[in-house]
Amino acid sequence: MKLDLLAIAAHPDDVELTCGGTLIKTARRGYKTGILDLTAGEMGSRGTPETRAREAAKAAKLLGVSWRGSLGVPDSDVQPTRQHKLKLAGVIRELRPKTVILPYWEARHPDHYHASTLGYEGCFLAGLKQLALDGEPYRPFKILYATSFATVRPTFVVDITREFVQRRKAILAFGSQFRPTKGARKSKVYLAIERLEDEMNQLARHYGQMIGVKYGEPFLTKELMQVEDVVAMNVRSI
Repeated sequence: MKLDLLAIAAHPDDVELTCGGTLIKTARRGYKTGILDLTAGEMGSRGTPETRAREAAKAAKLLGVSWRGSLGVPDSDVQPTRQHKLKLAGVIRELRPKTVILPYWEARHPDHYHASTLGYEGCFLAGLKQLALDGEPYRPFKILYATSFATVRPTFVVDITREFVQRRKAILAFGSQFRPTKGARKSKVYLAIERLEDEMNQLARHYGQMIGVKYGEPFLTKELMQVEDVVAMNVRSI
């Protein structure tokens, strides 16, 4: 399968929270999209790997993605090791995505910032002709970094106003994380997921307002963006 867009993240539900609306929008435009979860989320305080796998499959349908898989990296130990990079490079060669979305390289959770490095280096290795790996050498054309959690100014923001309701359904498909049963014991440890959905909705409104729409998702690129038509550029200046 050849994908147009592949989102890579550490845990099931990370993609839904950071770039789910963009995936929906891209799929609705006829592009083939996919998600690669690096881990099964087995170290999470809520839900089992089996439950999260079922939730991830449900969310994938809501996002309209053509493919979803897991790299099988141990949760809480996402590291850019040679073994993991080669395995990821094999997936890149198989799926041949033109654009890849990675987590921003600074984060509270070590798995998230290590996922960024692992993703980038795996994409790079996939293009080495002399690498002893199945498949034809291939590198994505564009790498984007999802910056919803980061305190950095994004390069651009995607308008997800029409996709917002569907994105919320995909997020809430992870019921073990965002809709725990009433009888579930409350953890004595602070869980960031307890406020994630509300926080992401607020951030979507914030970034939407920055470009003059209701909801948006921010992204950053390391390279400059090219503009061909300065007369047709979006977002009013004054």
